[in-house]
Amino acid sequence: MSAAAALLLLPTVAHAQKKKPKPQAQAPAAPAPTAPAANGEIELDAPATPPPDANGAQPAAPDAAGGAAGGAAAGTAGGICEIDPSACPKPEDVAKAANRPVAAEVYAVEQIYALRRHRLEINPFWSFTLNDQFVSHPGPGLGINFYITNVLAVGVSGTWYGGLNADSDFNFENRRAAHLSVPLNEYQWGSNLNFTYVPVYGKFAGFNKFIFSYDAFILGGLGAISTRPIPIIDPDNRTFQYQPKLDVDLGIGLRIFLNRWFAVTLEVRDYIYNEKLENTQVSNTKSVAPAGSPPTPGSAQDPGTWYGDNKITNNVAAQIGISIFLPFSWEYRLPK
Repeated sequence: MSAAAALLLLPTVAHAQKKKPKPQAQAPAAPAPTAPAANGEIELDAPATPPPDANGAQPAAPDAAGGAAGGAAAGTAGGICEIDPSACPKPEDVAKAANRPVAAEVYAVEQIYALRRHRLEINPFWSFTLNDQFVSHPGPGLGINFYITNVLAVGVSGTWYGGLNADSDFNFENRRAAHLSVPLNEYQWGSNLNFTYVPVYGKFAGFNKFIFSYDAFILGGLGAISTRPIPIIDPDNRTFQYQPKLDVDLGIGLRIFLNRWFAVTLEVRDYIYNEKLENTQVSNTKSVAPAGSPPTPGSAQDPGTWYGDNKITNNVAAQIGISIFLPFSWEYRLPK
């Protein structure tokens, strides 16, 4: 009891104690730069913290000094260009590339619009002469060509002139006014075996709106043409029959495609052959042979006196027509 009273009587003394300083929070250590892999590649998405070891223990973190040094090193790294300088272009490399000569030519190879290889061309046309001012020789014709390659074809063509030959007004008026005549000939038919070569093909713009493909070709061949003289000098006694003659034809043509199997064609051909002309002289001898017997040789009725000179003749004709290619479609086969 006396002890408790003594404690109460003692003066109460309070001493202020200094507060313990709080531990300063350390800044998180900057992740160490990822080291390049064994193959020289850098994985930017790799975690900065190394994985635990086989016992599950986490590797000790670097100390504060080491972390600060590592952070300073990472701050001055400058990104991927500092880690792997070869991954970023250098200013001098960019300038060198800008001054490098560039090949400005660009070659664009376009597929041919209309292939001809192993296709059959059917070519109906209308023909008319260009160099005969006395007699015109118009007529319909038909050509059939098979293309062995895309530029080479073999084919046949034929033209029918029978019944369509027309004597010009100039020739008629000349005979009536001057009483002069020139030997004239008319045609019945013509047929040729031709080889066609296509050296040029391309395209052009029409009406500033459409693109047309075209090709130009040359051709030549052998054939026959059936002709006869028109009896002008002595029509009372002379009657000529058609006779076939060997000819050579040369020509050029242009074909404009409206689609991949239909085209418009224009050709100019020169049919060269040896023509028999009517004799401009009339025999004064009359045949004394009885009716039904061969005429007296050398008389006006003798066919041997009807023909005159032979002459190399050029029948230059223009042909306008269309071309239809079969089959209508095809598939490109590109080289492997």
